[in-house]
Amino acid sequence: MDIKKLLMKTLQLSLIVLLGVVFFSCGNSSITTGKWKASYTQENKGVNIEKDAQLVFNNIYASYRLGDKLITTKDYADNTVKVNDISDKFGKASVLQITYSDNDLPTLVQSFYIYPDKDYILTEFTLESSADISSNYMAPVNIDNAGQILGTGDNRALFIPFDNDCWIRYQSHPLAFDSLRSYEVTSIFNNDSRNGLVIGSIEHDSWKTGIDIGKSTKENIGSLTCFGGVADSLTRDSKQHGALIGKIIKSPKIFIGYFNDWRDGLEEYGRANAAVAPPKAWDKAIPFGWNSWGVLQFQLTYTKALEVSDYFKENLQNNNFVNPDKTVFIGLDSGWNEFTEEELKAFVQKCKDNGQVAGIYWTPFTDWGKNPERTVQDVPEYKYKDIYIYANGNPQQLDGAYAVDPTHPAIEQQMKIKSELFRRCGFEYVKMDFMTHGAMEADTWYKKDIQTGVQAYNYGMELLNKYFGDMYLNLSISPTFPSQYAQSRRIACDAWNKIKDTEYTMNAVSYGWWIDNVYQYNDADHIVLQEATDGENRARVTSAVITGLYITGDDFSKGGSKEGKEKAMKYLTNAEVNAIATGRSFRPVEGNGAKSENQFIRKDTEGNLYYVIFNYSEENITMNVPFERVGLDTAVGYKAKELWSGDNIDLKSSLTIPAKDVVLIKISEL
Repeated sequence: MDIKKLLMKTLQLSLIVLLGVVFFSCGNSSITTGKWKASYTQENKGVNIEKDAQLVFNNIYASYRLGDKLITTKDYADNTVKVNDISDKFGKASVLQITYSDNDLPTLVQSFYIYPDKDYILTEFTLESSADISSNYMAPVNIDNAGQILGTGDNRALFIPFDNDCWIRYQSHPLAFDSLRSYEVTSIFNNDSRNGLVIGSIEHDSWKTGIDIGKSTKENIGSLTCFGGVADSLTRDSKQHGALIGKIIKSPKIFIGYFNDWRDGLEEYGRANAAVAPPKAWDKAIPFGWNSWGVLQFQLTYTKALEVSDYFKENLQNNNFVNPDKTVFIGLDSGWNEFTEEELKAFVQKCKDNGQVAGIYWTPFTDWGKNPERTVQDVPEYKYKDIYIYANGNPQQLDGAYAVDPTHPAIEQQMKIKSELFRRCGFEYVKMDFMTHGAMEADTWYKKDIQTGVQAYNYGMELLNKYFGDMYLNLSISPTFPSQYAQSRRIACDAWNKIKDTEYTMNAVSYGWWIDNVYQYNDADHIVLQEATDGENRARVTSAVITGLYITGDDFSKGGSKEGKEKAMKYLTNAEVNAIATGRSFRPVEGNGAKSENQFIRKDTEGNLYYVIFNYSEENITMNVPFERVGLDTAVGYKAKELWSGDNIDLKSSLTIPAKDVVLIKISEL
């Protein structure tokens, strides 16, 4: 081809591209890729999303707050539309991009990332201007009426909390409500068909994300808004969300999907988050072990800690309570500061001699003394009033402690000193507690480029990894997201020994089991056995092995409860039960529990199905196995064994689950 022909060809291609953009700017446009079709309509200035020829998301538009005014894409005078093909960490995608312009407003660039082989798409927008823009509310997803896409039946929406503090609970709500707010993610689904939507943020570097669902009826989903900028009592905030400021600011990237099974959708949502921020690495086995914040609490002493280590060595590690690495973790919780450094070192050495890993505890973002004039521990050049995060001029209090600024140099210095102490002593596991304090919105932070509570939290957590990153980190009270800074996180608030504690733990597993896609493991909190019935013991142990970490909490020192030790030998040494504790959370069978689900399942790598039924009530319950709902075929023969009793089970006969107890069944094909 000669130069003249090449130039003509290039001009023709350029003209085609230009005409395409002009065409899009003057009318409607759509792209179809795989199972998805995304259509921009000029009349509504919104985007319709279809999956398999079914309208799923109707007339999505973006909105943001500029000063006191709410601006939407519908307010813009002009727009252009183009389509790009990209490849990113999620795969190959077509991007539908709409650029909105107006003389009086910042340029808004809205993008929809459509992956042909995924059951979800992603969306976000940026604001751009030659002068600084400030906004504390950016909503990539606004739908005025989401409609009747789920069909008839038991339609529901999930409340998912921002953190796990103050004994907050997950909840599955029947769709007929006036309003519902969920945090970071929700699912709206039909529990009969299991078809469902999943909507949530997959970025957690600047924004706290809320999902508001407006007045809905049994079959009709009302308005739907997914926005960065939520700050209220359930994010533990007493002032509004901080504003992003810059010549270019960006919303959170939002996951919107439609799935044949809402449970698959939430697991896929977890994996999408993990693609953005991979879970903190761990190449060893799941922790089995003990923590002192069960029975001992502030009665912890150096002598008792040594005795507990010996008890595990002599009674449990040689009796099936040991992880696949043939070790257990022995953890000192609050109260360890009464030990001398030499005692801490001797405790760690005792653990090592006993084939154990020593753990310890810290709260990096709190002041429990609540004395502003007190000198900061380990950093005497500051007083505590210098390092608080203030809201409306006042220190912020949560759980009896004042919150401190994660960006203040005193906090980094404390981290350096504490990590050096832990490392000198030989600790390899740290339980980090009351982390939500570090994510609170504030009047200002020490680092002036920090604009939001989540930015401050990320800054503090990055420092935490700088100083403690070679240790196993387990978050206790904390936000769900961001999640990349620790190997595990407690799935709910405190839980002890009774059936109510099992039910509370399983409430979080019911609708938050998928969180083990963004951490290595979920944590069911410390199992206490004393002063509870045998059924409650079985239920509580089961709640741990089907959640994640397997950590006990009775007093195993020489003066500890005889009952607790006897029950430990009985309930912590069942080899078949303990083998289930691989760290993978079980998923719920149903999604319509009044409080918590009571049936959970998981398949292992060999094809065995584990089926768990809890009875949280004071009366026996009798039921038949719902073959189809748990994934069994009535035409196939199965053998089944209840692992606590060792009894063989006839799956086609009715099952009785005693009051305040559990049955744990292993099912295999004949």
